[in-house]
Amino acid sequence: MTSQNVVVAITGASGSIYAVRLISVLLAANRTVHLVTSGAAGQVMRRELECDFPAVSAGESAWRAALQKIQQSPIALKWGFDTKQASTPFDPNAGILKVHGIGDYSAGIASGSFLTAGMVICPCSMGTLSAIATGGSTNLIHRAADVHLKERRPLVLMPRETPLSVIQLENMTRVSQAGATVLPSMPGFYHQPQSVADLVDFVVARICDHLHVPHTLMQRWGEA
Repeated sequence: MTSQNVVVAITGASGSIYAVRLISVLLAANRTVHLVTSGAAGQVMRRELECDFPAVSAGESAWRAALQKIQQSPIALKWGFDTKQASTPFDPNAGILKVHGIGDYSAGIASGSFLTAGMVICPCSMGTLSAIATGGSTNLIHRAADVHLKERRPLVLMPRETPLSVIQLENMTRVSQAGATVLPSMPGFYHQPQSVADLVDFVVARICDHLHVPHTLMQRWGEA
């Protein structure tokens, strides 16, 4: 059985723009995105992009408008996302976006019977990583991650922290051994990036590869 459902969780690590870009790319690929955000994620978004998430209950249209606004904010434009929007335009009608409250265990993604093509936590805080590594399902993000591990579905964790303590490294090893993919926000430079947006797209492209979502976000190694 296959599914077009993809779970995206945003937690309180630095790197909000990765999540915004990833969601836009998934929607453009006609995926159904199930979004869950933590309270800390909203604080980081406000700090990094000077934008706010809508209320969880705001509805799909409000969230789509917010995603578009964020990618057109002064900071995002300074980073080069105006060019990215021209090459990969934000289609307000593509895909489906469903937003779940972090404490809503009635959401389908809290159960293994709800089919998905995978889950991404982007960015993934060290606290969230720890909860997943120890099985502490204290919110919907943790629970959905636990579901993806037990169902042997793709779970991609994008941590953004430096330096890393032994505890954090051990947690990464533990989730990797359980079946998750640890994909840090470490962009390459062989595609000769010209902007921050190019670096963001490099990481988003690698996430999409692990979800088997086609894209043209970057030039691959070996391509002319």
